[in-house]
Amino acid sequence: MGYWDLEEGKDCVSKTWITTKVATAMGLVGSAYHIVAYQPETAVEALTRATSATATMAAMGAIFGMATCLSAQARDAPEDPTNYFIGGCASGIFLGARTHSAVTGTAACFGLGTVAMLTKVGKTEGWRITGPPKL
Repeated sequence: MGYWDLEEGKDCVSKTWITTKVATAMGLVGSAYHIVAYQPETAVEALTRATSATATMAAMGAIFGMATCLSAQARDAPEDPTNYFIGGCASGIFLGARTHSAVTGTAACFGLGTVAMLTKVGKTEGWRITGPPKL
């Protein structure tokens, strides 16, 4: 069962688990590219970098999944795209705290929140990125 198959505002643990797994995979792939592009001097440094980046991404995925689901429950508006903005913003705030930068946190909050909200709106309205137009 996928993320979009689960009902909004219900089964927060399952939705959070899915977002955590996806974010962890993205963190691993991103870490691999980063290690290849910026080669570390030792294997320990490579492992430290990969672990740090992957753990950060996993935490952001978990925060997104939980914040989105809990805001849907608290606001009693499960289909509202604002829940996704809240989840993306919460993940961005975590990134800012992780980097010790208010500017990074603010920008990531706005950016991730907007992308998440537009993803939900696009999914709801049937937007397509590729393929022929839907007439």
